[in-house]
Parts: sequence; structure tokens; C-alpha cells
Amino acid sequence: MRRITFALGALMCLFVGAGRTCCYAQQQDATSGACEQELWIETTHGRKVFGILNRPKTDGRQKVAVVSHGFNGTHHFARDYFETLAQLGYMTYTFDFPCGSLYSRSDNNTMGMSLLDEKEDLKSIVEYFYNRSDVDTVGLVLIGESQGGLVSALAAAELQDRVSRLVLVYPALCIPDNWNSRYATPAEIPDTTRLWNVPIGRRFFEELRGMEVYKEIVRYRGPVQIIHGSHDRVVPLQYSERAGKCYREAHLDVISGAGHGFNLEERKLSNALMEDFLSGK
Repeated sequence: MRRITFALGALMCLFVGAGRTCCYAQQQDATSGACEQELWIETTHGRKVFGILNRPKTDGRQKVAVVSHGFNGTHHFARDYFETLAQLGYMTYTFDFPCGSLYSRSDNNTMGMSLLDEKEDLKSIVEYFYNRSDVDTVGLVLIGESQGGLVSALAAAELQDRVSRLVLVYPALCIPDNWNSRYATPAEIPDTTRLWNVPIGRRFFEELRGMEVYKEIVRYRGPVQIIHGSHDRVVPLQYSERAGKCYREAHLDVISGAGHGFNLEERKLSNALMEDFLSGK
């Protein structure tokens, strides 16, 4: 299903195998009553992931949403989701992919960036929460933006029933096409590529060889919501349109006039659409 939605502003202006964790700091939001704490998770392949866990003030087992950032992003961007998800009864874990950003608290060596490593990190995080006694595993949701959207889609395809719903926000499903076109043969891949002044090692691009995104991601059979801007020049809308047709149960919301990354009004609308989806509306 495809739906085009206008933002208010546009209308007005024309990783349990190795689930060892450490919690260091905790603070409470005076408005919502939600509590934040730093949470390190050690993945099954030995990487240490830093993140923030936002917990609503409710009793009993809670649903959990794991939010994955995009290229050179950090856990900070997902704070935009905290209030909406807390109101729905979700604890939210947002984290820094190791090697995923120059600002990552997990590991800021972006030369080690790898989509496959990020997928395994995310799977380990899901396994960690799946084995917590305070988590309602029936309500485990993955949310990913841009590159984090691609990683979330790949992880969900392997986790399958462990993920109850999948939310993809302008997912960068174009990454293999873009880079396999730029580097037509493995011999053309340099040791270092700089994208937006971020150095990336050769391995990142080697792993994209032969990656067939749509054949892989459709192995996830649960409900999927895709939110994309109609004017996205980084990830063309056609990639999400194709994904919407490939998934068994997908809903595509197109925000008219939005690009790659939403302004305040577009973000409010995106969160409202996500809230409807997670509420089963």
C-alpha cells in the first residue's frame, strides 16, 4: 500500500551469547517519567556497543524498539523517537555502531566500517533483549534510518519471527547499486574511499559484490512500514517503492516534499505515521 502524506509545514507554506552489559549513568525525564541509562552490550563476535536505553515508567514486561542510525550517525538521532515510543509502552535502545561513525563511542575507526558487521551487531543486540526477563519479546521492533534501515532490513531477514514489526525510514537500499556501479570490478576498489570526508576501508565495498538486497530482505515475513520523502536525492524513492512491492506485508508512506533527513515538521509527521503503524491502526 502506498500513501502520500503532506507535512504540516508543507501545507502551510505551500547484540544473548555474549550479552554482558554495564549500566553507568541514569537520569529521568521529568515530563514523561521515562528513565534513561547508558548500556554497553558485548556482541557474540566480541565487539562492545555503546547505547542509551530509554525506559517508560510502566510496570511489568515492556516491549522494546531497537533503533539503528545511518552513515556517520550516532545514538543521538534516535532521541526524536523516545517520547512517541515511550507513550506506546516501548523501551527504546539507540546505540553507536562500532566503526559506523567518526563520533561513535563504540569505536570511531570508520576504516573498519562493514554492513555485515553492523548486521551481526544488531542481531546480537536483539538476542540480548530477547533474553532479558523484563522484555515482552512479542513486541520487539526494529527501526532503522538510511544505512541503518538497510542493516535493519538485512538483520530482520535473518531474525524473522524474533522481530514483530520493522520500520524503515528512507532506507538506503541503493548502497550496493551505487558502489558496485562506481567500482565496477574489485580491482578498482581503493584501499581508502572518502565519503563526505569520512574514510572507509576496502572491505566495506568488497562485501557489496553480489549482494542482492531485495532477494535477501524479503525473507522477513512480518509487517513492514517504509517512510520516505518524495524529494530524496540521496536514496531515490523508487528503491522504497520496489521494497513495498516485494515484502509480503508492507505499507509505504511518502512524505511530500521531504528529502533525505526530515525537518522538524516532517519528523513529527513521520513519528505520527510510525505511531499508527505500531498501534495497529
